[in-house]
Amino acid sequence: MNEPILFFGNERLATGVTSPVLVLQSLIKAGYNVPAVVVAQENKIKSRKDRALEIEAVAEANNIPVLAPPKLKEAAADLQKYGAVAAVLVSYGKIIPQEVIDIFPKGIINIHPSLLPKHRGPTPIESVILSGEKETGVSLMQLAAKMDAGDVYAQETVLLRGDEAKQQLADQLLNMGAKMLVHYLPDILSGQLTPAQQNDSEATYDKKIEKEAAQLNHDKPAEELAREVRAYAGWPKSRVLLAKKELVVTQAHALPGNGLPGGIWIEGHNFGMYCSEGILAIDSLIPPGKKEMTAQAFLAGYPLI
Repeated sequence: MNEPILFFGNERLATGVTSPVLVLQSLIKAGYNVPAVVVAQENKIKSRKDRALEIEAVAEANNIPVLAPPKLKEAAADLQKYGAVAAVLVSYGKIIPQEVIDIFPKGIINIHPSLLPKHRGPTPIESVILSGEKETGVSLMQLAAKMDAGDVYAQETVLLRGDEAKQQLADQLLNMGAKMLVHYLPDILSGQLTPAQQNDSEATYDKKIEKEAAQLNHDKPAEELAREVRAYAGWPKSRVLLAKKELVVTQAHALPGNGLPGGIWIEGHNFGMYCSEGILAIDSLIPPGKKEMTAQAFLAGYPLI
């Protein structure tokens, strides 16, 4: 375990989530020598405006330098100086060029939060929630220059209840990935565990989420909008215009019911919006210029009718 292993990524498995940095901490706890953490420069700069990368605090506490090279390809010579036999990657956010992969004799091991070859791409967690799938999981993969197409060392499956929020699911999959890595890494490094090729014919690809996706469209079924609220929590944050107020919806669920799509539904201390099918009941929200509050608290201070 004294052979160096570089670490790539920030461990934020989805858009707008925070990270408990479980993978890096698990490697350190298991006794691995991590001489440096490499993050994408654009992620580091963006986080400075918003919130510092959690992995930076963990690295600093363990005297590990954090590198953010402007162009990873041009930094290959500097990375090679660490003499790392392998690297671990968790949410780097950019394609790793082959020149950098080739630095490591035993490759780069990637933790990907999906059951590859399904959900290749940047938004597997959000996409699983949006499509209402019954399961997801974690793939431990040998990184390749082509996006998420590398051979797979191991997979584990998570059954979904159908009400998971993005942060919750990201934390669950990161925890699973950290345990898988520590379990399988000795056999990967020794060569005892060989990866299996993915079936490219079964591959699906997820797209980046655009800011425009935040607007809740009442012409969609309420169940679909409830999934959007869970998938877009943190970013881009689901929004709806009700009674001339733009509300950020942080939690919601679907109910049966009929009414004019876009119309306001109120029952007791509950409110929401009629959709093409059913009612989107809003559980918590952020009014303009205010902090997050429950639907009951909102109705008490902001009459909608």
